[in-house]
Amino acid sequence: MSGISKSARVTWKTDWQRNKVVYLIFLPVALYFLLLHYLPMFGIVMAFQEFRVARGVFGSKWIGLDNFVELFSGEAFPRAVGNTVIMGLFNLILGFPAPIIFALIITSMPFKRVRRACQTITYLPNFVAVVVVVNLIQIFLGFDGVLTALLSTLGFEQQNWLANPNPPVFWLINTLSGVWQGFGYGSIMYVAAISNISGDLHEAAAIDGANRWQRVFRITIPGIMPLIIMMLTLQIGIIFRIGFDKILLMYMPQTYAVADAIFTYTFRMAFGPAPDFGLGAASGLFQSVVGTILLVASNYLNKRVTKFSLF
Repeated sequence: MSGISKSARVTWKTDWQRNKVVYLIFLPVALYFLLLHYLPMFGIVMAFQEFRVARGVFGSKWIGLDNFVELFSGEAFPRAVGNTVIMGLFNLILGFPAPIIFALIITSMPFKRVRRACQTITYLPNFVAVVVVVNLIQIFLGFDGVLTALLSTLGFEQQNWLANPNPPVFWLINTLSGVWQGFGYGSIMYVAAISNISGDLHEAAAIDGANRWQRVFRITIPGIMPLIIMMLTLQIGIIFRIGFDKILLMYMPQTYAVADAIFTYTFRMAFGPAPDFGLGAASGLFQSVVGTILLVASNYLNKRVTKFSLF
């Protein structure tokens, strides 16, 4: 044991001498995650307390699972869970394939200048602030908006579409605006993965008589399948994280029934007119636990079915 410990100490000492600059560069990043991501996890105990700011975590009354019982016995939280699941599925069904399809289209363009121009134009919305995006949505889909006028010519009633409480109006607005903002930037990894596929495979398939669609489905998509599975696993794991800031800026009392999500519910519980930090912590803990379960389950199913997995 003493020999092993000494060897280990020598190894760490040698590693530090060789890579101390790397460790020093990484130190601010490690402190950032430690202070802002790991230490705040101690606040989970508030989910099991009748938390009072004046008493703090150690002085507040322990009430066990009462906060969770109150969460699920009311109407607001189950409704928020339902809206979160539906909007998450909309993002998964409409948003996940968008960057893959765009990457396939971009890489098949014969002219480099056109391809680069399309990539640049579609990347730009990702760098637009959420506040600006919501403001654009309000302008275009307001009562006198351009898209509202276009929809009116197609037979739809002229209205402020953001104030429409009927499903799936708000869900589609939230999802399609997210697709517009993120599909170009999200295609970067897929474009890189497609570019790494050997051109010899495409040439051999073309010589054998395969057309472009056959080469896409038989060579390109199987070649990027590990990346697709990895991104799908992550997407399922974060299905409950559906753009809290954008929903918070877009929704209004008329659309609470269809727009309220777990994130916005947690925000109102923690920072609303009558803050209840215990309920807010319980809501956030529920969301984190379910997200972790979905991530692990999705990874397991992908590994069993496709033989590819994230971990």
